[in-house]
Amino acid sequence: MNLLSSEKRVLSGMRPTGPLHIGHLFGALANWKKLQDSHYDCFYMIADWHALSTEYKNPGEIKNNVFEIALDFLSCGLDPEKSVIFIQSMIKEHAELNLILSMIVPVPWLERNPVYKEQIQELSEKDLTTYGFLGYPVLQAADILIYHARYVPIGIDQLPHLELTREIARRFNFLYGQYFPEPKELLTETPKVPGIDGRKMSKSYGNAIFLKDSEEEIASKIARMFTDPKRIYRKDPGHPDECPVFAYRKLVSNHWQDVKQECLSAKIGCVDCKKQMAEELNHYLIPVREKRKILEKNPEQVWEILKKGQRKAQSVAQQTMENVRKLVGLEL
Repeated sequence: MNLLSSEKRVLSGMRPTGPLHIGHLFGALANWKKLQDSHYDCFYMIADWHALSTEYKNPGEIKNNVFEIALDFLSCGLDPEKSVIFIQSMIKEHAELNLILSMIVPVPWLERNPVYKEQIQELSEKDLTTYGFLGYPVLQAADILIYHARYVPIGIDQLPHLELTREIARRFNFLYGQYFPEPKELLTETPKVPGIDGRKMSKSYGNAIFLKDSEEEIASKIARMFTDPKRIYRKDPGHPDECPVFAYRKLVSNHWQDVKQECLSAKIGCVDCKKQMAEELNHYLIPVREKRKILEKNPEQVWEILKKGQRKAQSVAQQTMENVRKLVGLEL
């Protein structure tokens, strides 16, 4: 069987730098589940080597975070019978392809990467002037190309990443013969999921609602949420499209249009709106929370799923590397 022949193969992943929050659920995991349920050939990776590129000074938490992310993947509906779920570092072939690709990638391609420049600024408290961080797009290309992924689900802001992967694939194909397909983007509309302070949701900002938070923790966080900055008094008409709370209600409420009209006409106040939203969000997360509790009690089952995913992923990666070595002239 040709393991590289799937025309609907998808590759995506997340870095285990901390617990996942509801921004990850609505921005990625919900879409990943739709893809697996739509008969795409899905490979979903926990990218621990990528995590090491920024957390190399404090690597001790990465393993714990790997397990936490596996719990979140599974509790949010990723199905190991439909998707290949695996840990990046368990597939050593990623590193081998990364090494080979790094030999042919011009340094200016990496230095001009806009996401690299943004990360340097956003994570200014960390020393990211490392070879590994500069070269992480090469490893990312290896992650995608080693499975001959045809599609990568991304938001529009991540297009430069994928175009660099395509450039690397084209350069390899030019030098050694047509082999790697150029992956296409599956553009996904990423819903706006602000943190409780109105900024982008992030663990580092301390403004995240985590998937593993209890009902009480979620209610407490939402009670502290920023609301409509222009609405001073209860009797004032609201501006729901500028309110972080309403952004959530559009995601979890079946009657958000009614809520919008009530806000615009000042029939509902911000405090009551937050209470309602906390109830709706907690109700929405019931199946996620229940599945997570079951998995937490069965860690051996979770690790077995990851090992099963490793075996499936590795069988594809090994075939790729056999072919790559022959093309590059390294097969003895």
